Amino acid sequence: MAESANVITLTDDNFEDEVLDADQPVLVDFWATWCGPCRQIAPIVEELADEYEGQAKIGKVDVDENPETAQEYGVRSIPTLLFFKDGEAEEQVVGAAGKQPLKENLEALVGQPA
Repeated sequence: MAESANVITLTDDNFEDEVLDADQPVLVDFWATWCGPCRQIAPIVEELADEYEGQAKIGKVDVDENPETAQEYGVRSIPTLLFFKDGEAEEQVVGAAGKQPLKENLEALVGQPA
């Protein structure tokens, strides 16, 4: 599966710069390669990255490779999607959600209707 060029690979090292210091809302997908539901929602996350290019950042954190960030945000099950604005986690969706709930959360942060 080809990953969208608009999806940022987030790590323990770049999380602060890419997410907390971002000048746009950020959707962060906490996932792992072995997680079936994570693979199920990956195309939705990629679609949102393309749709919101220039309005919001979309990134993915592999919890196996970046356990510090996952632990810091209390990620206990995956997929967990966190929506950040101005460096703060504003919303959280746990589990394989459909596109509409994710889009509604992004729209609320971007400030446009869903």
